[in-house]
Amino acid sequence: MTYDLEAVRAQFPALALSDNGKRRIYFDNPAGTQVPQAVADAVSDCLLKTNANAGGYFASAKAADAVVQSAREAMADFLNAPSSDEIVFGQNMTTITLHLSRSLGRLFKPGDEIILSRMDHDANVWPWVLLARDLQLEVRWLSFNPETFEFDLHDLDQLFTERTRLVCVGGASNLTGTINDVRTICAKARAAGALSFVDGVQSAPHIATDVKDIGCDFFVCSSYKFFGPHQGILWGRREVLEKLEPYKVRPAPATIPGCFETGTQSHEGFAGITATVDYFAAVGASMGEPAHDGISADSSRREQIHAAMKLLFAYEEQLARHLIAGLMSIDGVTVQGITAPDAMNRRVPTVSFTHADAKPAAVAEALAGENIFVWSGHNYAVEAVRSLGILDSGGVVRIGPVHYNSIAEIDELLAVLPGILGTGA
Repeated sequence: MTYDLEAVRAQFPALALSDNGKRRIYFDNPAGTQVPQAVADAVSDCLLKTNANAGGYFASAKAADAVVQSAREAMADFLNAPSSDEIVFGQNMTTITLHLSRSLGRLFKPGDEIILSRMDHDANVWPWVLLARDLQLEVRWLSFNPETFEFDLHDLDQLFTERTRLVCVGGASNLTGTINDVRTICAKARAAGALSFVDGVQSAPHIATDVKDIGCDFFVCSSYKFFGPHQGILWGRREVLEKLEPYKVRPAPATIPGCFETGTQSHEGFAGITATVDYFAAVGASMGEPAHDGISADSSRREQIHAAMKLLFAYEEQLARHLIAGLMSIDGVTVQGITAPDAMNRRVPTVSFTHADAKPAAVAEALAGENIFVWSGHNYAVEAVRSLGILDSGGVVRIGPVHYNSIAEIDELLAVLPGILGTGA
């Protein structure tokens, strides 16, 4: 079987929308993706038929219980988690991280050290900096090479001391697109006796996630970045979660995962998550290669998801290669990320660029006038743009194709971009 782009696009109603006669081209996906019809249907169905608090004796409450459990099981499959009891839901990754950081902080003492990355989104930086400030911890920084846009993990070795308690790193950069070797980083943390916290918000939409293989203690992601509803998800290793003290009200559950879920949760979001995971599974089941992926009629949902991610990553490599080649052919453009054609497997298709004579915000605004949606600025990767020396000049223009985008859409962007840049926008 091969990738059927048109069959995929047909599942996303938003892709058919237009404004003033111009179709929408969504390259804003690193900030949030569109959803399949099945996800919207699941959210609507939950609101109309199972709209109740969980834990009651009546029909709608029992149905709400089932919605919650189904979502936990779906995310356990998506992340290859050992148990659905280790899946914690929240409003978004940032909220979850701020919340969990307070519980983790109770394990630390003044003078203990945490290692942070200068490549990460601020949601995996500032919660920990604030914690360090409050508890008198020391922050040590893992920098990346601004020429290769990758970490040298020998630098990480130099950061560990006997006081290292936590290492926080992203699975992939939301600015440069670099895929990080989180498996090795987590192994190094574990060998040093430290916990590891992986921000998978940008890797989860593109790469098959296996928390058991990664070897991390925590993995966080947001389903609205992988074609689902606005929802945050945390996987935590059971033995670590169970020794933490959750910040919660007294009537809340005392056991995981509910003890970390503050207040009434978004059950409609949970329903959408299950539909999102099932979307990936359906892609794997219908388009995966039986000979190479081992897909058959009785394959598990986890196996189908893995097959889908493998297929979609290969397609997105083509998009990234085509986009980067086109950008590099435009005078004055600098791609702020890995560009070698044979290195596309070390990056996601999120591509950021700067131009010698054009302000990123003006470029994004001009592209919006063509109904081509991109983001500009630091994109919350504050440490990354500082490291690249481009914070004061306005950051980057960020283009983020995903598997429902086409080469033709990239060509439309590349056709209008030289004119926009030529105006000094």
